[in-house]
Amino acid sequence: MADQALVLFSGGQDSTTCLAWALARFDHVETVGFAYRQRHAVELECRAPIRASLQDIGGWRATLGPDHMVDLGETLAAIGDTAMTGDIEIAMTEAGLPNTFVPGRNLLFLTYAAAIAYRRGLRVIVGGMCETDFSGYPDCRDDTMKAMQLALNLGMNRRFVLAMPLMWIDKAETWALADRLGGARLVETIVERTHTCYLGNRHDRHDWGYGCGTCPACELRAAGWRRWRG
Repeated sequence: MADQALVLFSGGQDSTTCLAWALARFDHVETVGFAYRQRHAVELECRAPIRASLQDIGGWRATLGPDHMVDLGETLAAIGDTAMTGDIEIAMTEAGLPNTFVPGRNLLFLTYAAAIAYRRGLRVIVGGMCETDFSGYPDCRDDTMKAMQLALNLGMNRRFVLAMPLMWIDKAETWALADRLGGARLVETIVERTHTCYLGNRHDRHDWGYGCGTCPACELRAAGWRRWRG
């Protein structure tokens, strides 16, 4: 239904902001997460506390519906030897992409999400893909999302809408969006409870949250925080 949505929710800054965005717009919102032997699997432990926090921040307790977890096991790790799924030093590849790029990851996520949305009767699928302030992943591009929407609609004979609220904004604007959606409480939840660091560091606390501070994900998050805070 048009007033119901499914959010790809990893436990990170972007997906938490997208979840708040969806809760502010739809009458019923469900979430889906993916376990794929990711190096930063600690993000999955962040999901439940974040969902609990968001229930009260915007009066969204009645709006937030069930959570779904898909265990992809060794699927992605088996088909791509990357720094996201293995103990490999993060570096640029000959293709000009960071080796944290997991080939096919977002395409698989959207396919599984659409299958769940099909079964649950949900029309809108919300993701945190972004082309403005990102690591260059081709499966985050707007053209890719448009192509996936067409493929999913044809393949499942449904009228899914892939909504990407962060597609054309940078990390500073993402922080600002969270502030508009839920004020200081949502910003604090993102700082304290979400996880972004590719290395899974939950020990080092910075003003923008936890992380190693040097991986690409931490650098993007920190730079956005500094620009937003001015």
